[in-house]
Amino acid sequence: MENSDRFDAAQSSEGRYRLLVEAITDYAIYMLDRDGHVTSWNPGAKRFKGYEAEEIIGHHFSTFYTEAEREQKVPALALEEAERTGRFEREGWRVRKDGTQFWAHVIIDAIRSPKGELVGFAKITRDLTERRAAEAKLRESEQQFRLMVQSVTDYAIYMLDVEGNVASWNAGAQRIKGYGPEEIIGRHFSNFYTEEDRAAGIPRTGLQTATREGRWEHEGQRVRKDGTRFWAHVVIDAIRDDDGKLVGFAKVTRDITERREAKAALQAAQATLIRSQKLEAIGQLTGGVAHDFNNLLQVISGNLQLLSKDIAGNARAEMRVQSALAGVARGSKLATQLLAFARRQPLEPRVVNVGRLIKGMDELLRRAIGEEIEVETVVGGGLWNSLIDPDQLENAILNLAINARDAMNGEGRLTIEASNAFLDDEYVRHYDDLIAGQYVMIAVTDTGVGIPSDILERVYEPFFTTKAEGKGTGLGLAMVYGFLKQSGGHVKIYSEIGAGTTVKLYFPREMAIEDTLVSATSGDIK
Repeated sequence: MENSDRFDAAQSSEGRYRLLVEAITDYAIYMLDRDGHVTSWNPGAKRFKGYEAEEIIGHHFSTFYTEAEREQKVPALALEEAERTGRFEREGWRVRKDGTQFWAHVIIDAIRSPKGELVGFAKITRDLTERRAAEAKLRESEQQFRLMVQSVTDYAIYMLDVEGNVASWNAGAQRIKGYGPEEIIGRHFSNFYTEEDRAAGIPRTGLQTATREGRWEHEGQRVRKDGTRFWAHVVIDAIRDDDGKLVGFAKVTRDITERREAKAALQAAQATLIRSQKLEAIGQLTGGVAHDFNNLLQVISGNLQLLSKDIAGNARAEMRVQSALAGVARGSKLATQLLAFARRQPLEPRVVNVGRLIKGMDELLRRAIGEEIEVETVVGGGLWNSLIDPDQLENAILNLAINARDAMNGEGRLTIEASNAFLDDEYVRHYDDLIAGQYVMIAVTDTGVGIPSDILERVYEPFFTTKAEGKGTGLGLAMVYGFLKQSGGHVKIYSEIGAGTTVKLYFPREMAIEDTLVSATSGDIK
């Protein structure tokens, strides 16, 4: 009875196994005899290979192999390995009934009797064609991505390991940073940071932030292989595997030096335009006031001159009238200065060689600024002519020399230079009223205290002065500015605290021959 129960149990177990195998369609599961002939066939085998059971049972399993593998005796070698080791596992191309091929994962297990005798083989085949195609497509995509990354030259795109060491390097990284891959792979990415940023822990902060938040974005200066610096926009992304474990970082760097320079140039141009518009508005207001003021002074002056005839012989009254006329004269001079800033003063332009004019001013300048200041005049050879009012040019140079004297506290060195100059498109694009071309340049340089940058923006404004009360009207540079603009020229100031100031005056070149020799004004400075 006990043996009968065991037999029934075995029969039941075998039946369940058979039902299981017969129900599987995703795997070809079948048996081979010792020689490799098919002895069983499940629905999965039929679906993969296309044979009905009655068509294939009794045939050798090498039928499923390609002709090339049959010639290489791969089926026989597979059975030999399974018999020897107990198992054979491989992937390769297999052939369906209709001759088409599919990529298969194959396992062959040796089946032995309780006594250890080989009785056959169990063979399981899985169709991996779709997976292999997907893997091939993925590899192709990865290859294309790798080629794309390698070919990008506008961005430095590379990988870091979890410690921050460079693990890959593209052409853009080499172009931007200057390192070849063999020079930088394996080295820490902090090599690209400035000493100040390394001391401040910026590289470490970047990796920590990317690890914690997934991404770190930053702009700052970076260092090339040759030690030069560039301004960079940097993004670091944390890379994690399917389990969320950090495996490294992806780093993208873009050189934005030109963009920042363009932005700075635009801001400077906007600031220049605003200053120009401000000075233009002030000039219009000032010119109107000065014109009306001058008309009033002429009325007052005329009446005082008439009054002086009526009081002839009255010394006390005459003295008061003369004092009033002197005040009118000072007011008239002030109005003239305001008109100069507003570009409304009457000019008498002549074709002038400024070199001769400057040399002729030597004695006048020395008397104006004092013996304690050394004066040097440098005139370049072949100096071009310019169409300007020589008297107003003398006044402009004299104003600049007196300002320089005050900046040097009575001692130092004053240099006046004259040379030919060319203002190119790159320079003039920062100024809305300046034309590229040939100019005659006059530079007045002192060794004084220099002008702070915040004050430098206001020096052309009328009545703006940093001098003590009673030491100046604040109209000197305003007059120079107005005269240059009225003459179609340009003025530029360069200054550094503690190193002095240079004021450059640019006058358009005049092709005509000089009218006459212009002599510098002489006489006492009052």
